[in-house]
Amino acid sequence: MKNILVFTGLILICFLPDGRAGDLGAAVPGSFYAETIPPRPRDAIGGPAFARQTAQMTGAQRQEAALNELRRGNTPEFLRHLKPVRLSYAPAGKREIRAVVWVMPDYLAIGSTDDFLRMPLDYWTAIDIANTWGFILPTRRIVDAIYKQSPCHLKPDPLPPGPEMRSSAYYLEHRSKIKAQREKAGCALGELTSGHKKDVVLSNRLNEKPGRIAIYGWHRQTGKPIQPLSTVHGERYADYSHGVRLVYQTVWIDEKPRSILDVLQDPDLAPVLTYEGVLRRLLHMIRL
Repeated sequence: MKNILVFTGLILICFLPDGRAGDLGAAVPGSFYAETIPPRPRDAIGGPAFARQTAQMTGAQRQEAALNELRRGNTPEFLRHLKPVRLSYAPAGKREIRAVVWVMPDYLAIGSTDDFLRMPLDYWTAIDIANTWGFILPTRRIVDAIYKQSPCHLKPDPLPPGPEMRSSAYYLEHRSKIKAQREKAGCALGELTSGHKKDVVLSNRLNEKPGRIAIYGWHRQTGKPIQPLSTVHGERYADYSHGVRLVYQTVWIDEKPRSILDVLQDPDLAPVLTYEGVLRRLLHMIRL
């Protein structure tokens, strides 16, 4: 069955089950509501309650519990209102390529708008929910563009390193720090917000070092990231500092909709979305 996405003033057919882009028309929409995310169940647990409920679980058990909550739509309403991020690239001697990607305004979370927890996910849990909802992980170039275009810039606020970094207690403490900083800055939920987490990203390094997770970002207010691209951790690693910001699988290239998967594998177009050129073995990387 075809997925339906609702844009301002338009209802457009988007991705077919095999991932090919349907006929969306040429106009870039002014706003984008992701109907591919299931409605949040009325009996869904809140984010802090989820953290407490899973506090004694192993990391793998907590990830499975998080995936189950997300698959049933237990995520805040404001994350479904995707934001446009614009990128451009001018190849030598050729015309400029312009792109618009649609991203979640904040990092993936469990719970309601009033009671949510930004949930760190390991690589394959992030890939699973991205595939389920018709999204993809960002590249470093997209992460940098998100930071530059975010109206709300929060400061990195690290917690002391150690084994507790992967604990529910750290997840909750970091949540409180981000909430206090966001409210002090006057940033509304639903604004494009960045600077408060590292991003789980796609990179060709995942082909060079299989079995790892690629992390990048946590930008200082100078625009420079604390975390350069790193694949030091295994694919099942997740700690409090990690965030998953999903990018929708439709990208506008010169005001025409394309599959982002196709663009990332096109030598002429991929540089508009990634510093690495074509993402090699992309479908293996995301296991569609």
